Amino acid sequence: MTGTPPSVHGPGVTPDVVCLGESMVAFLPTRPGPLARVPAFDRAIGGAESNVACALAAAGHRARWVGRVGRDGFGDHLVEAIRAYGVDVSAVVRDPARPTGVYFRTATDRADAGHEVAYYRAGSAASAMSPENVPYESVTAGRVLHLSGITAALSDSCLALTRELTAPRTGRPLVSFDVNFRPGLWAGREKDGGRVLLELARGADIVFVGADEARAVWGLKSTRAIADAVPGPQLLVVKLGSGGAIAFDRGPEARAGTADADGTATHVPAPRVHVVSSAGAGDAFAAGFLSATLRGLDVTARLRHGHLMAAAALTTPGDVAAPPRRAHADRLAALDDAAWGRLHLGPGWTGQDQEVRTP
Repeated sequence: MTGTPPSVHGPGVTPDVVCLGESMVAFLPTRPGPLARVPAFDRAIGGAESNVACALAAAGHRARWVGRVGRDGFGDHLVEAIRAYGVDVSAVVRDPARPTGVYFRTATDRADAGHEVAYYRAGSAASAMSPENVPYESVTAGRVLHLSGITAALSDSCLALTRELTAPRTGRPLVSFDVNFRPGLWAGREKDGGRVLLELARGADIVFVGADEARAVWGLKSTRAIADAVPGPQLLVVKLGSGGAIAFDRGPEARAGTADADGTATHVPAPRVHVVSSAGAGDAFAAGFLSATLRGLDVTARLRHGHLMAAAALTTPGDVAAPPRRAHADRLAALDDAAWGRLHLGPGWTGQDQEVRTP
């Protein structure tokens, strides 16, 4: 691990960020090929919100993950693995009646035509989360609460919980929401999914959405249309893949004289990256952006730190990558526009300074 060494924070320590959602045991193939022909799998962990918590903890922040897992061996593994990143898991509930979710996937990336994922999460312990069994204090204790649209899709009770946490309330923490549209979870109710995800996004303070998923779930074809459709958040971040990301800043600190009805728009291109695996890159981007937010950095720096954390995930296999050292990331984020545009990041770039190419 090349970031700040993790330390587990107990229930008496106020977290910087609380992440709520389902984490599952992931089985990753030992060789390429369709699931029917893969003879063996390696065990890992997967879950959008726990990925964000792990990345933030590895970057030196106090992170708490809140979820439910079964009282089974897979639940034991998840809790132990997430704790090992330095994440506070004291609010995780062990469900004696429901299992921990698991999934299997092929070695290809999600965008590839031959990619397969087999989920075994129906009736999982996490799907039983509700406003009645998730203590409000445990979720809202931090400066930031991070949620995603995946949780809302798991069950009616999970949707009720997500609605409660994104509803206006005096004294609530800064609510971060990653749309994370997963078509398989909304199969047969895509229209409901689009409506629900839009409702939740409008209630959050910081929203992350990919331009591709905004097109898929809302039929929106431009960043301007997305900004018009999601007017509520102080910060709306639209991810453009290799094209970078654009943030619409509607907050009080938006630059005077440049803001329009959609807020100050800041575009930061993504550095060139030698991609090893795209798994977890979106979660890493959110973690990098939130890390910079917690540190009070400006919007451009937040976007750059999001890109750098995403690059750490893209250049390593697995869902959670070790972040660059903070001083190293700060130096890269502070580059002038020309030098930033020349960045080319490859495997191993997070561990040392000389591997970053700026031709």
